[in-house]
Amino acid sequence: MHCTERPDDFEQRREKLKGMSDEELHRYFWQLVEQIVEPLIDEARTHTTPSIERSVLLRMGFSSIEAKQLVEKMLQRNVLGHGAGRLILELAKAKRLSIRETGVALLSGQYWEELPV
Repeated sequence: MHCTERPDDFEQRREKLKGMSDEELHRYFWQLVEQIVEPLIDEARTHTTPSIERSVLLRMGFSSIEAKQLVEKMLQRNVLGHGAGRLILELAKAKRLSIRETGVALLSGQYWEELPV
């Protein structure tokens, strides 16, 4: 594979940074980081997958079989986009149940109409 050599323009790109203090450079660095990360955060807020939601439920203490069933039921009800973990957590708070009790109740068919969507 052949790569085209990039022209050395370091001095030209460095000009706007040359007069900055360490504090200004630090601030500028974090502004650039925010610009890079912002689209990723926006994407994460608006897009999910069954795999991601199963992973969240696994970390909440559900077995892989339970997580799979919960995600499938949420997909069927078209509520997965609200976040499986968030839905279970908020329902657990509203019902004053543990996260585990809430998930097991959902698996047995309870509380689906009460999900905070």
